[in-house]
Amino acid sequence: MSVEYYRKRLIDLRSQMIKEREAKKRDNEHYSSLIKGASSPSSKASYRKSKIDHAASHDRRIESLKREIENVRKSLAREREKAKKK
Repeated sequence: MSVEYYRKRLIDLRSQMIKEREAKKRDNEHYSSLIKGASSPSSKASYRKSKIDHAASHDRRIESLKREIENVRKSLAREREKAKKK
């Protein structure tokens, strides 16, 4: 792969991370409004559980993206070293 490929990949991954953080924020606001508007205790509990589950899902995705960014950075460094040797 080329240096340009890894640079583009880093940009794409960073934008995905930003979108995922925004999605997490939107979901939290959405579930907070559902919890406030719920009439029964059981529906409130259900919304709270859904909110926690969705937030955890977003957190896992963000951590996955962070790991992927780190791997791409290492690959980019290796590719730059190869280019220097040529």
